[in-house]
This record gives sequence, structure tokens and C-alpha cells, in this order.
Amino acid sequence: MNVADTTPRPGVTDLMRIHETKLRFLFAGGLNTLFGLAVFSVLTWLFAPLSLHYLVVLTIAQIVSVTFSFLTNKLLVFRTRGRYVSELGKFVTFHIGYFVVNLIALPIMVEFARIPPVWAQLLFATVVIITSYFWHSRITFQSRRGLDP
Repeated sequence: MNVADTTPRPGVTDLMRIHETKLRFLFAGGLNTLFGLAVFSVLTWLFAPLSLHYLVVLTIAQIVSVTFSFLTNKLLVFRTRGRYVSELGKFVTFHIGYFVVNLIALPIMVEFARIPPVWAQLLFATVVIITSYFWHSRITFQSRRGLDP
């Protein structure tokens, strides 16, 4: 058997790396979603005696969850080194945009559609997971070589 026959063709290892990244992203997305929903649910319960509005709870939960999500994406999914400030800025920009949309969508789902806040947040989180891979792989954690991470 020729050694060249067992060596992957150029590009195959890049393709394998991209799919591996997508699998890690799905895992991290599930973990981040569970974490974010848990934080939102726990804070909703903890602040219930204070009658804190669910949008205030959402704001606090968002700060905690986005921080956790940035770390899991940077360290576990895309595995980039350095560039913390630059990547955090791009990461937060994405999530601020969604947060603004969430501030509009959550009351519509809760007040008009009568969906309980935690369930409404779960629906919204699903949209964030699906679209965030494209943003983070192409903008936030873009490889310096120009390949998808």
C-alpha cells in the first residue's frame, strides 16, 4: 500500500474540522440554552417575592448567559486563541441585537399569545441557536486563514 493512498486529500481535513466544529456548536448550544433557561427560571423564582418584572429578570439573565455562552463558544467550539476583546465585542454585538428583538418579542408572546415567560423564552432561544452559528463562525470567531472555524 502506498503511503499517499492513506493521506487525506487537501481540503478533507478542513471539511472534517468544519463538521467537528458544528457538532461542538450543537453541544454548546444545547448547554448554553439549558444554562440560560435555568438562569432565567431560577432568577424568575428568586425575584418573585420582589415582584420584579420578567423583562428585568431577562436583562439580568441575559448578562450572565451571554458571558457563559461566549466562554463556551470561544474555548469549546471555535477554540480560538487570544483576541478576547475583539471577539467579545463581536459576540456581544450579535447578542445585543437579539436582546433588543427579545425585549419586543417576549412581551408579545407573553401578553398577547399568553405563553408563559419561560416557554416563550425557550421558543425565542431556538431561533437564536439556529442563527448564531452563522454569525459566530463567519464574524465573531472567523479564522485568520479565511476558513470556517
